[in-house]
Amino acid sequence: MASANTSWSEEDFSCSICLDVFSSPVTTPCGHNFCRTCITKFWDEQVKYKCPVCNQIFDTKPDPRVNTLLSQLAAQFGTTVRVKEQPCVEPAEVPCDFCTGTQQKAVKSCLECFMSFCQTHLEPHQRVAVLKGHRLVEPMDRLEDRMCKKHNRLLELFCPTEQVCVCQFCTEIDHKSHPVVPLKEEYEVKTAQMGKIEAEVPQMIQERKEKIKEIKDRVELSNKDADREIAIGGQVFTALIGCVEKCRDEFNQTVQEELKSTEKQAEDLIKELEQEIEDLTNRCSEVKQLSHTKDHLHFLQTFRSLKDPPPTRDWTTVEVRPPSYVGTLRRSLDQLEETLNMEMKKLCDDAELKRVQQYEEDVTLDPDTAASNLILSEDGKQVHHGCVGKVLPDNPKRFTKYIFVLTRQSFSSGRFYFEVQVKDKTVWWLGVVRESIYRKGKTTWTPETGYWTLHYYKDGLVFRDNPDVRLPLRAELQKVGVFVDYEEGVVSFYDVEARVHIYSATGCTFSEPLYPILSPGPHDYKGNNSAPLIISPVNQKD
Repeated sequence: MASANTSWSEEDFSCSICLDVFSSPVTTPCGHNFCRTCITKFWDEQVKYKCPVCNQIFDTKPDPRVNTLLSQLAAQFGTTVRVKEQPCVEPAEVPCDFCTGTQQKAVKSCLECFMSFCQTHLEPHQRVAVLKGHRLVEPMDRLEDRMCKKHNRLLELFCPTEQVCVCQFCTEIDHKSHPVVPLKEEYEVKTAQMGKIEAEVPQMIQERKEKIKEIKDRVELSNKDADREIAIGGQVFTALIGCVEKCRDEFNQTVQEELKSTEKQAEDLIKELEQEIEDLTNRCSEVKQLSHTKDHLHFLQTFRSLKDPPPTRDWTTVEVRPPSYVGTLRRSLDQLEETLNMEMKKLCDDAELKRVQQYEEDVTLDPDTAASNLILSEDGKQVHHGCVGKVLPDNPKRFTKYIFVLTRQSFSSGRFYFEVQVKDKTVWWLGVVRESIYRKGKTTWTPETGYWTLHYYKDGLVFRDNPDVRLPLRAELQKVGVFVDYEEGVVSFYDVEARVHIYSATGCTFSEPLYPILSPGPHDYKGNNSAPLIISPVNQKD
């Protein structure tokens, strides 16, 4: 066998497709030589079988024969010629698909061959006529992922109907009735949506941080309420230390358990919020990372999993409500033996009144609701019955049948308390009503119709219900306190001067704003019951 001619160059033993030294060279019917892998791959990607060099077309796919002599010469040449290759592909760059050994950086990708080429291996596409017509683009990695699995054609369109990338053949078959747009056009639409997501996610995070602060503030308030409750209870039980030691311990335990329950609820909510913040933060990072990609296909394929935010709870209605201790001490004392005397009840009521007085609200009377024969003071704090009704403009809020007046303020949540002086009165109504009560005609004053009121007259004290709840008359009743816990459904009345609990309506259901309501009752020609009802500031006793 003749030795390799050292005057030959590498080009003499190079495949015109891959431009590398022949590997398993074969000869086509037209006499040109190629690597077996190169020519086989070339023909697999063509509609017609032709020679890459002379463009001769073959009717059927040729079965090229191994060129034994060329194989031996190429092998000998390969042992004498060593091309020193230096790595030149950075991590973010696309490597050449034809380089053997160390891959070079691709400068173009061919959408016909579905391969990427370095400057050296791109040469046939710049020289061979049939390759010159191929569509060259900037280097792209994972070209196989850019191909339609069904039609083996480039994914270059987007179907908004099914939210998938499609090839041209897809639009003529499976997506024939669907509108399609170029990838770039859909990319721009999704990029705009991405901007909205980037703006919304931080806002969601901020809202949850604010909710955490709100919960922590509520927990702090719960602690203060618990401390205050324990202190008040301690005073009561200290006065009765000889016979109520056990009851005091049980009371403290009840308060602590309610506090722990509130703290546990808050802790669970905070953990859930922090987890959502972590999920949303991760989401934000993913969105930001994706928003910087220029790879249309990768962007659209990944966007589907990112366009919807991760499942989160609607926190607008979530809150940690401090426990209501109103009645706790009284219920605890009710469990004591019958030997407990009236002094114990007095101490209990005094402590409870102190507790509810902290929820004082400054309320004033609304003249637009006052019956025509009521006279209100300029500061809206007093009301008494006049002898003659005034001619007033028609107002849907005004009472026309009964001599009632509401306050300007309404309450739709939480707890509130106010006091009204009833000194020198022989008749009055006092309490709260819901906003939608009937104001223009006859009605009953019961919780069913939206009234929670205490009615006083010379022969009795009644909570209006069906049936009425008759209460013991209280001597020298001068000032009445009204307390409402909206969420707990409690309306309570207190004799402020005697510091005694009068009555509580429990199990109430409130679903709309509540308004304090006052009625001074009528007075006769002798001036009986002419004294006003006066909304008074709370004067808490030590």
